[in-house]
Amino acid sequence: MPQSTVHCLRRLVFAAVFTALAVQDAAALALKPWKDELFGYGTVIETSDDGALSVVDYQEMRDINGRDQVPERRVKSAYVSTAVKTAQKNATLDTPAGPIDVAMTGKGEGAAFTVIFIHGRGGDRRLGNNDWNFGGNFNRLKNLAVRGGGVYYAASVPSFDDKGAARISGLILTAKALSPDAPVILACASMGSFICARVARDPVAVKSLSGMVLMGGAADGDYAKTAAFKAKLPVFFTHGDSDSVYQANDQIAVFRKLRKAGVPARFVLFQTGGHGTPVRMTDWRETLNWLFAQ
Repeated sequence: MPQSTVHCLRRLVFAAVFTALAVQDAAALALKPWKDELFGYGTVIETSDDGALSVVDYQEMRDINGRDQVPERRVKSAYVSTAVKTAQKNATLDTPAGPIDVAMTGKGEGAAFTVIFIHGRGGDRRLGNNDWNFGGNFNRLKNLAVRGGGVYYAASVPSFDDKGAARISGLILTAKALSPDAPVILACASMGSFICARVARDPVAVKSLSGMVLMGGAADGDYAKTAAFKAKLPVFFTHGDSDSVYQANDQIAVFRKLRKAGVPARFVLFQTGGHGTPVRMTDWRETLNWLFAQ
């Protein structure tokens, strides 16, 4: 057999092996189901934007009163597993921008993925670490992190200005250093979206990110000028269509600008949902798996 043919066959074999490994790596980042029957989205009323925008049926009587033992104060026990508490702790992490307080759940080093949650006005790390409020949604996120070999940080943001954003950028860099081969996802709710907007303008932090989640956040009209936009960082939006704080249509306009520019973006709109609905109703497993696949 001519040598050139042998070399060609070798290249084909190597390519097949590398492709198989890449497929295995992608599959390894897919979070397995956990209480999907309780937390998965219900009826999708309509879709648009080539399926990238979904309008999901949301009903307060069913999704708050029917889900909670005490409405908006304590979810029914079926939605929670407190076994995850053995893997969580409060800590103050040193970052390149200074110390930051976090509630940490999962692996400190060598994590399969990292999720960082940023609260809104008046919150701190306790909000994103609460097992029993918000329909048990943060407890599910913590369980997904532990079961998937990842780590979840609920951070206390000292302020919603450049100083506060610098601390979160520092946390991103620290998380990436602890798990250099793993994706880092930044999720911001409500006024926390001001932090996401500032981090999006930090090219060093953006380089360490694999995606962002904006939950009932403020629209960033100048997002096209950011380092995140230029890097085509994937963004997952969730929003209530009756949000009286930040208008859903403003955020949808940003989403459509991203898609037009070729930035991977998805949008889940909760019909009749208010400002706090995304924190309660966002399906973390679907959201993270979509971001991991980009």
